[in-house]
Amino acid sequence: MWWIILIVLVVIIILYVIGTYNKLVVLRNRVRDQWAQIDVQLKRRFDLIPNLVNTVKGYAKHEKGTLEDVIKARNTFLSASTKEDEMKANNELTNAITKLFALTESYPDLKANQNFIDLQQELKETENKIASSRQFYNDTTLNYNNKIEMFPSNIIANLFHFQTESFFKANETERENVKVEF
Repeated sequence: MWWIILIVLVVIIILYVIGTYNKLVVLRNRVRDQWAQIDVQLKRRFDLIPNLVNTVKGYAKHEKGTLEDVIKARNTFLSASTKEDEMKANNELTNAITKLFALTESYPDLKANQNFIDLQQELKETENKIASSRQFYNDTTLNYNNKIEMFPSNIIANLFHFQTESFFKANETERENVKVEF
């Protein structure tokens, strides 16, 4: 009789370990998928930026520094090797694009250029998609990290070396108002 109880108990523990492990794998893959979704939107943003910069160049030739900041931030992201570096570079790029849009307010001809208007609208839509993707990534990461850190699933997570993921955070400069001076 004791052997049956012991066997049932072992089977229950094994089923729990398998179920928890599989749940952790699913959550980790969701986090990775959401990061890939952010990458898709960032790629779209990167494809739009050179066109936008070239359009602005024709109107704002003496604003070389702002345009160079946008290109530099874009290149920094492309050379990032870790997720944290990508997050930091993305924040710098967001700041540079915000300054670029603020700069265009001083050029009425540029603001009226249909090509610029179309590019600006596409970039704004992409920025909104990036923001939504970041939020969904952070929600997914929260669920995954909670599962890793909460008892008793943390025992299984530690046993199989699951690691917590980083959240996508705004840096200090993104929290400040953008100041453009001429």
